[in-house]
Amino acid sequence: MDIAALIAKAETRLHEIENELATFDFKAAGGDTRGYQALSREHRRLKHIRELWQQLTKAQGELAGNRELLNSETDPQFLEIVRNDIRLLETSCVPLERELKTLILPPRPNEDRDVIVEIRPAAGGDEAGLFAGDLFRMYTRFAERQGWRLELLELTENDVGGVKEAIFSLRGNEVYRFMGYESGVHRVQRVPVTESAGRIHTSTVTVAILPEAEEVDFEINPNDLRMDTFRASGHGGQNVNRTDSAVRLTYLPTGLSVACQQEKSQHKNRDIALRLLRSRLLKAKQDEEAAKYAAERKQQVGTGERSERIRTYNVPQNRVTDHRFGISRHDLPEVVGGTAFDSLLEEIITRDVEQRLADELK
Repeated sequence: MDIAALIAKAETRLHEIENELATFDFKAAGGDTRGYQALSREHRRLKHIRELWQQLTKAQGELAGNRELLNSETDPQFLEIVRNDIRLLETSCVPLERELKTLILPPRPNEDRDVIVEIRPAAGGDEAGLFAGDLFRMYTRFAERQGWRLELLELTENDVGGVKEAIFSLRGNEVYRFMGYESGVHRVQRVPVTESAGRIHTSTVTVAILPEAEEVDFEINPNDLRMDTFRASGHGGQNVNRTDSAVRLTYLPTGLSVACQQEKSQHKNRDIALRLLRSRLLKAKQDEEAAKYAAERKQQVGTGERSERIRTYNVPQNRVTDHRFGISRHDLPEVVGGTAFDSLLEEIITRDVEQRLADELK
């Protein structure tokens, strides 16, 4: 199978969806428009594929014609014009091919979802907590550049200005497409501020990316929940340690427990804890299904040991290395600072798409 065959399949599916949209029975759906919305999203994606393919084939046809002119024309001035046109056409084909390859692949699960991000220090003590804070700020700046909405759900700091735990949601366009690659162990190699001898330390931080679940994705029976309240600790104003505003929810069938003390209101903390619980249960369910049918995904964050890592940030060498895709860059301050993080992710996505497309075309 080649790209043209995949395009033909997409075109066939586009016609099918157009018929389904035209005959969609809202009465039979009982007012539930999610099916119609899903069809509409797929229709937009396939229609965009067709438009990109038309643009690409037109540019490639003009490119082939200009290359033939190089062999048949002799006028130097005309040949220079042709060469310039060839360069422009070649340049325009690159982003068209890249976007087309990305869209032609079957959408991955959760691609249309928003996410909940969980960051926790693993190995390395206070230094791991400091780096967890660096990653939290990196994602925050990246979210701002993308125009996403960030909602802080839980933030606990350590005594040296680092982070014990940071949990936040991200909502916006293509959130999961980018952030889905951040799941795993991030390793930093640098000289800690507290290190007087100048020795390089290695620390790790775990990042978990949870697809944000809705009530319809995972319905929780209230009888399966146990709620415990306790007094919040740390920063939070005069209510801290005075009222039982912090909440811990336990899902009794599995024993999974989620706590939240971010808000002063017990009701708000319960709502946040329920969002986290529902998303973790959805993630566990999806992982179980993936293991059953494909076994393609490994455990997301592992144990946090130094040997388990998806990416290394080597400060003395000014190097960022993504071990999954064999990418190394020497712009670490810009990546961690958020200004070059998007280009790193674009490079990762390109490598991943090339591999997935090669597998699809086998």
